[in-house]
Amino acid sequence: MSERYEIRFAGSGGQGVILASVIVGEAAALFDEGWDSVQSQSYGPEARGGSCKADVVLSRGEIDYPKAVAPSLQVILTQKACDEYIGGTQPGGTVILDDFFVTDVPKVDAEVHLLPIVRTAREKLGRELVTNMVALGAAARVMEKKISLKPEAVKEAILSRVPKGTEELNSKAFDEGYSMVG
Repeated sequence: MSERYEIRFAGSGGQGVILASVIVGEAAALFDEGWDSVQSQSYGPEARGGSCKADVVLSRGEIDYPKAVAPSLQVILTQKACDEYIGGTQPGGTVILDDFFVTDVPKVDAEVHLLPIVRTAREKLGRELVTNMVALGAAARVMEKKISLKPEAVKEAILSRVPKGTEELNSKAFDEGYSMVG
């Protein structure tokens, strides 16, 4: 039996959830040892504002099914996504929620972190555009604890993906998110 770890990023179009999932998949497969990864995504017909989710499946062996069935880790950035997906969290898993857009947290058998993800991007970093990097930092801290995925691998994958000239801002956003989870 191979070790399998499922991650879901969910929110609305424009929040960067797809990019965040691609970065996690690349971090595990390219910059950390022994992981295979597959990423899938789905989103509504709207370019911005519609619902969006992206799954990453990590495995220390062959991946027999490419979609998350019961995510061990969910990063949810809107109330609509929370209502739709939080119930599918693996019992005993971890859920990271944004405290600005998610105001009603349902009961779930998981460790729940209600964090100022959007507020940090807006107020501390001055760019809501880096919401996904703040969320990725928080997710990286959880993955470091749960599956020993190196946060440096996630950061390396971020820096290989973001536009030139934005590396420092994205790196700061990642660090802010990472420090939010104890």
